[in-house]
Amino acid sequence: MRILHLPTLVGGGPPGLSRQLRELGEESQVWTVTQNVFGYPADRVLLADSDAGFGRLLKLLRAGGYVFGRWDVIHFNYGSTLFSTWYSDPAQLSGTRKASARVLNSVAAVLQRVELGVLRMRRIPVFVHYLGDDARQGDYSREHFEVTFADRVPPGYYTAAGDRRKRRQIALLSKCAAGVYAVNPDLMNVLPASAAFIPYGHIDVDGYEPAYPPLARDRLVLVHAPSHRDVKGTDAILTALDELAAEGYDFRLDLVEGVSNAEALARYRDADVLIDQIYAGWYGGVAVEAMAMGKPVVAYIREADLHYLDPQMAVELPMLRAAPATIKEDLRRVLEMPRAELRERAEASRAFVERWHDPLAIATRIADDSRRARGAARRPSRAAEEQG
Repeated sequence: MRILHLPTLVGGGPPGLSRQLRELGEESQVWTVTQNVFGYPADRVLLADSDAGFGRLLKLLRAGGYVFGRWDVIHFNYGSTLFSTWYSDPAQLSGTRKASARVLNSVAAVLQRVELGVLRMRRIPVFVHYLGDDARQGDYSREHFEVTFADRVPPGYYTAAGDRRKRRQIALLSKCAAGVYAVNPDLMNVLPASAAFIPYGHIDVDGYEPAYPPLARDRLVLVHAPSHRDVKGTDAILTALDELAAEGYDFRLDLVEGVSNAEALARYRDADVLIDQIYAGWYGGVAVEAMAMGKPVVAYIREADLHYLDPQMAVELPMLRAAPATIKEDLRRVLEMPRAELRERAEASRAFVERWHDPLAIATRIADDSRRARGAARRPSRAAEEQG
């Protein structure tokens, strides 16, 4: 199969999946609208950082010719198609920029309908991968979750208009999609019942040699890598660690921010424990990388979302549990944990990733889904058979 992944590199998921699909013998490419600071690989980057306004839209129009290409299956990621990446929230702008955003949003909405319509007409199956804030909605989170970063992020991060747009986008893509996937279980609450939870499969676990926490090191080395401090709960984590340091606990914190994925991985390797996030209710892609290296992970896990998982996966979760209200005591327990027990948790973390985040197994499942959808799309309809 010839498979195209569009339009982002969020979390390294699309290039990771594409790499594994090629290992399975599929012809897979990743196109991204823009490159990001983490430097994930892409077969084609469509826009330069300097592109803006109508010039940006013209480049996207040219790239939109992919709908007439020789692709067998399209995998949209971050809940987006090529043209929905243009959207800007007019509520965050003013004056002529607000008016321009409204015009361009309207144009992009029409182009997205055309994009999806051509793919449907050509019977090219599409799949949609949701990775986080592409589906997550502030109003739903505040109403249904006791712990959520929707209450922590600055004004404008979630807006009423933005939440409504996400719901419309989810509804539109769900009508067109042969399959919908989510890598975070909380997203399943706002996706159609047909959606499937599928764990992160963006890394080649076999390529990560374990570097378990040494039994003899006296000073624990913690690492925290916030892509967004408010989302990850960084301020609460740092405050708790400052207070623990003032009480005499001896540790070192490596705060990893704004660096390439390669540099971040090197720094994770030198740490003993990763502190991931304490508001989202699940762990992120960085936690998978750390666990593959044999690092225990501190994270808040929302119990109410675990019914979306394979029951055995829920049982085997190796996280050192934490919550915002108890983060200081949670981290105190980590600092006081015997080294032998920490090592056991590290080994369990590596085993967990090997079993539940096996990229080849995940890619095989997605390839099978794609192949079935392609076969169904190519099969003549009943009306066509009767006419024949």
